[in-house]
Amino acid sequence: MNILHVDELCALETPYALNPGVERLFDAAMAQITAFHIERTPGYADWLRNQHFDPAKVANGSWGQLPPIFANYFKTRLVLSESGVGARELTSSGTTGQQSRMRYDQRSLGAAQGMVDRVFRHYGWETLGQPCNYLILGYEPAETITLGTSHTDEFLCRYAPIKRSFHALRHNGKGMEFDPFGVIRALQAFAQDDAPLRILGFPAFMWFTLERMREMGLPALSFDGGSLALFGGGWKTHADRQVPKAQLLARMAEQLGLSPARCRDGYGAVEHCVPYVECEHHSLHVPVYARAYTRHFRTFALQGYGQPGFIQFVSPYITSSPAHSIVMSDMAVLFPGHACPCALDTDWFEIQGRAGTHAGRSCALAASELIREN
Repeated sequence: MNILHVDELCALETPYALNPGVERLFDAAMAQITAFHIERTPGYADWLRNQHFDPAKVANGSWGQLPPIFANYFKTRLVLSESGVGARELTSSGTTGQQSRMRYDQRSLGAAQGMVDRVFRHYGWETLGQPCNYLILGYEPAETITLGTSHTDEFLCRYAPIKRSFHALRHNGKGMEFDPFGVIRALQAFAQDDAPLRILGFPAFMWFTLERMREMGLPALSFDGGSLALFGGGWKTHADRQVPKAQLLARMAEQLGLSPARCRDGYGAVEHCVPYVECEHHSLHVPVYARAYTRHFRTFALQGYGQPGFIQFVSPYITSSPAHSIVMSDMAVLFPGHACPCALDTDWFEIQGRAGTHAGRSCALAASELIREN
């Protein structure tokens, strides 16, 4: 089936440049991917009919009206198109709790990875001639990586050659455990090197490491000005100990010498692999490959800027599963591009927390539990 507009949109080189041509291309791509899933994903046509939705009647690019699937649904069902059968499987949690299981055919995975390539180039983070030391605040890779965050962390090491690396979550023979003293030793060793440092992974582990360094009376470290921290995930089971982002950034500047502008958050999920990365003002801008909306917590109605609700993402990149319109369990507020002082044109959002409590666990939640005994 023809999805040329989908591939054309996913190949756009400038990830944040909106114009009428890009808007028309996005609409055409969404129409194509919706038709693709109607034809090639069992049950999807029935789902749209049951929701009284006619894709032919979408007007003025209002793809937020496309009935979304809750991300949590993927914790109980493996939903596949024809191209998802036998495709690579990624999961949302490697320890306990319910897992989201997602299949990514090579086309979908390549489209998402290409988006990350362009975001990194936009910010000047692809430095193939400059090796870096990596502190990965995530899972030590197993023989076969299926965990979504592990896959992401390893993938993000491609933008600068690895000189040395250290993983904060180590195999102990029975499972994984957080190794704070190993992290501290790695940082001390990396500080003796003139190579830039790249920190990837969960912010909670960074904070607990900095706290341990302060408790031990260790002196501040210093790293090359080209160093970078890119965090993903959250605090989850340690929400009662979470500190404001500004406090974490201030401590990283104080104890590691890293500029706050070089410490960014990213947002993503195994159910939705489009990259959302903070600008220098720490706003999570939506790239041209997707659109974001918020929905009222009770009525589920689409809302305007500045109103908190469930965050909904729409993107035509995925052919292996009908996850091209998806609602996350995260609460967020959406803002127009001009509300951020940076030069980017696209909307941006602010995550305000996770709604509800249930047995499901994200990667960050599962990882945060490993801090308890350390």
